[in-house]
Formats: sequence, structure tokens, C-alpha cells
Amino acid sequence: MNRLRDLREEKDLSQKDIGKILHMSQTGYSQYEREVREIPNTILKKLASYYNVSIDYLLYMTDNRKPYEKSKVEV
Repeated sequence: MNRLRDLREEKDLSQKDIGKILHMSQTGYSQYEREVREIPNTILKKLASYYNVSIDYLLYMTDNRKPYEKSKVEV
């Protein structure tokens, strides 16, 4: 099971399509899907936002897709 691939295929997108969204090559994105390269935090944030899931879901830390509510931090 590969969550990145599953999420991408649910939207009927190719790796090249996601690569364009992330401003990277299809080959680079493919390495994330195949877990050959670790995904940088900046890319994780973009993917979680695009797919409307939590980063924990992308990292297999939970089976709950729902993203967390944004916290309101007082300064």
C-alpha cells in the first residue's frame, strides 16, 4: 500500500501532473512514491494541503485522513 500513489490515483493524476504541482520532475516525485528518497517537510506540507489530509496520514502515523485544525497562536 502506498498512500501517495493511492491519493494521486484517486484524483486520476499522473506522477508528471504532481511533479508539475510541486515544481519538480516526474522522476523526483517518483522517488518519493517509491520511498527511495525522504520527502522534505516543505513537500509534505504541500502534499497534505493538496490532498486535504494530515501529514501524519502521509507518514503512516494514523489511518485518519482528516487534517488537523489550524491552531490559533497568540503572540
